[in-house]
Amino acid sequence: MDRNISWYMEKQVEKALDGLSKNNMKGIFVQDENELLEVIKELVAENSVVGVGDSATLLETGVLDLLRNGNYNFLDKYKEGITREEKREIYIHNFSADTFLCSTNALTEDGMLYNIDGNGSRVAPMIYGPEQVIIVAGINKLVQTKEDAERRVRNYVAPIDAKRLNKDTPCTKIGHCVDCKSPNRICNVFVTISRQLVQDRIKVIIVGKPFGY
Repeated sequence: MDRNISWYMEKQVEKALDGLSKNNMKGIFVQDENELLEVIKELVAENSVVGVGDSATLLETGVLDLLRNGNYNFLDKYKEGITREEKREIYIHNFSADTFLCSTNALTEDGMLYNIDGNGSRVAPMIYGPEQVIIVAGINKLVQTKEDAERRVRNYVAPIDAKRLNKDTPCTKIGHCVDCKSPNRICNVFVTISRQLVQDRIKVIIVGKPFGY
């Protein structure tokens, strides 16, 4: 990576880590997915109950494989052959998990998490329930402001995710959000986590490489 770009990203990370700390969330920086997995092993106790939200980042970084192959009581929403009813039961159990892992659609420099969700099953446990929430965010999720976060999610993240899910929505045809009223719309729940009541309940691990959307 160009050293000037690297310098700029380092400054972004420094601001985000400081912002998270001021907002009662713990920020951690790791260089790559290998360091990430070691940190998660330290943070997540063996034999504990672990849930996850829908996340390309967790798949790409190897976190899902770690949870499946490790000594954890993993609530695996991705297991083969799972039914709609079984998945909903997992969603309910996620609220009482010891640890809930997911990514975020955007992380602002002043330490706010911005997310858009379809049915709320990902953002709800982030807000309340699990004793510990671990957010894994690639360097590509960093933005300057909340307004930048919304633009990123509406015009980049959501169309790509809708395409991944084979949704028949305007954004999958034109490539950006038009605030549609489609029955297949996945942008239904808009959540900004600006601060935590319980200090360090949410831990945000920023990875120094791009992952996810």
